[in-house]
Amino acid sequence: MNPRPDNAYETMALRVDALGPVVLPALLLCDFGHLAREIIDLQEAGAAALHLDVMDGRFVRQLTYGLPIVVATRTSATVPIEVHLMVEEPEQTLADYAAAGANIVTVHLESLAHPLATLKIIKSLGPRAHLAINPETPVEKVLPFLDHCDGVLVMSVSPGLGGQAFNPVALDKLRFLTAVRAQEGLALRLAVDGGISTETVGLVAAAGADFIVAGTAVIRSGNYAHALANLEQIARDAMPSRQPIQTP
Repeated sequence: MNPRPDNAYETMALRVDALGPVVLPALLLCDFGHLAREIIDLQEAGAAALHLDVMDGRFVRQLTYGLPIVVATRTSATVPIEVHLMVEEPEQTLADYAAAGANIVTVHLESLAHPLATLKIIKSLGPRAHLAINPETPVEKVLPFLDHCDGVLVMSVSPGLGGQAFNPVALDKLRFLTAVRAQEGLALRLAVDGGISTETVGLVAAAGADFIVAGTAVIRSGNYAHALANLEQIARDAMPSRQPIQTP
């Protein structure tokens, strides 16, 4: 297994500050029979990082994969890995995913009994700590925790259900968080996940997203390099001018 490249997050952040938003391919739809080949292809296509959706069949209805796939991904990947835990009681497995080489561990506010404690645990284990919120969760609920996390992932679809349309409520949340980030001078990355396409990627970039998770638009494209380059170009053409963010 490759060791977690702990400077990879900073490298990705610098890429965002220099060029604009990056697209993180979600591996859920990839060919798991040839996972290593898929990872190499995505990296060679220019993927800045990889996004892994862990679902437990409890927090969300769908059951996907867990620790073995994260370990296998880290074996082949040299770019950062984000582990998105759509699970109940994520605290029970944080140490395992950190040890598996996750650069970012994203947990859902809705699943946490003690959000602040959980974020502190993630950071103490080495990965960056990101906090996710579902479409129905008011964005104001993350405000008490912004000083204690490295990023916020705004869901633009309900987690665990495929084929959903992009929910524009995510745009209002991103704009709100962008304003808070600027006003408070926060070292905070904003991400979005769900329903990303050539029609929506510019909207989320204009609203302030740094990391844009895309599944179908990349994995089902037939040409990873073209899909990633096209999505990122649309995003960068739409983004407002902004100052670089100090990454701690």
